[in-house]
Amino acid sequence: MLKKKYDTSGGCCTVTFTIPPQQAAGATCAHLVGDFTNWDRNALPMKQTKDGGFQLSIALDSGREFLFRYLFDNVRWDNDWNADSYVGSPYHDSENSVVTV
Repeated sequence: MLKKKYDTSGGCCTVTFTIPPQQAAGATCAHLVGDFTNWDRNALPMKQTKDGGFQLSIALDSGREFLFRYLFDNVRWDNDWNADSYVGSPYHDSENSVVTV
């Protein structure tokens, strides 16, 4: 799930990425990976919530689209179930999630 909060100037948006426990499926760690980190698998570890999900908030420049995916336990990739849209990925016949800010 994506929650967006724009600053007063509208130039920046804080996006909260939330993974529900059903999607986390018992994972012990999750990372937010996307073009905003040059697809670095370790740049944005997510905080595990009490219910077994994960959450992370980051600031992104407004007026852009960003591609991202979640990486669970450093082995399982998944999209955001409620992303703004999805685009094809050149890897493994999969898609990337898109957040538009």
